Amino acid sequence: LALAGARPALAQAPVEGTHYIRLSQPLSPSLLPPAGKIDVTEFFWYECTHCNAFEPLLEPWARKLPADVAFRRVPVGFTARHQVAQKLYYALEETGVLETAHRKVFSAVHGQGQRITTEADAVAVATAAGADKAKFIDSFKSFQVSTKQAKAKQLSEGYKVDGVPMLG
Repeated sequence: LALAGARPALAQAPVEGTHYIRLSQPLSPSLLPPAGKIDVTEFFWYECTHCNAFEPLLEPWARKLPADVAFRRVPVGFTARHQVAQKLYYALEETGVLETAHRKVFSAVHGQGQRITTEADAVAVATAAGADKAKFIDSFKSFQVSTKQAKAKQLSEGYKVDGVPMLG
């Protein structure tokens, strides 16, 4: 009965400067999804505790997005250490195992205490997550992965990413 008189919570519109910031420069069209699509980009790092905690909330939300929303994940490359994890992500994508390996990488880092600071670390984490070792190593060193890293850098700069997790 105490709840009988309760009113449903009213959704509040996001407030610029409080809930989001407006970019001063629009992103280059080459960095955006096809016309007519709403861009939602998650910036993350596998070793970030907050990214690990955010992932179980983000995953089901992303699966329910309407067809006019283009969702993508972008691993950040702030430092050389971040770039190793960034290459890990893109090599998993290139080898076709990202969908099944993504959560396993977070689990290896946050559940088993593994780190991703070297190529050998990335290979160990990737193969434990189901990647073929030879294919992964080839992809890790590939032009395709380097190209994706360059685009990730442009996106991070365009969205003014200074910490993770962050949504653009």
